Amino acid sequence: MSKMPSEKLVVDTRSSIVDTVARYLALCDVPVRMQGELGDLFTEDAVWEGGGSEYAEKFGRTEGREAIVEMLSAYLPPTPHFRTNVHLLFPGTVDVKGLTAQGSWPMQQLSHYESGFSEMMVAKLDVTFRIGPDRPRISAFHTERLFSAPLTGER
Repeated sequence: MSKMPSEKLVVDTRSSIVDTVARYLALCDVPVRMQGELGDLFTEDAVWEGGGSEYAEKFGRTEGREAIVEMLSAYLPPTPHFRTNVHLLFPGTVDVKGLTAQGSWPMQQLSHYESGFSEMMVAKLDVTFRIGPDRPRISAFHTERLFSAPLTGER
């Protein structure tokens, strides 16, 4: 049975939303990073904030596309912070309502820092999107650390 046009549009929108979050995480991975693309994933008036006691204190709240890219870039090359870093996105939910959408995903991050310390972390991502004619863009990004543990062993 084929999908009705509006049903297909919602499925395509959900897929584009997941692609946007996955692209965001890939651009935050180290050593892989593409200059210039990060800002295009956000609306001009986007908000990025850390939630929970640990991330609220560490990241706080950043408003505006340029300020968000500047804040995130402080953790990415050429700034010495991560030696390697990878984000893994797990299945989540996406609710599309007209020209906005809300998504929620668990995410795992494996990081090896310039200091030599390595850790595994799990966070919850709650992301709001505005759906434009060319793609959905992030209008609000909220991340909250749920769990972390040091990684040990020889490399």
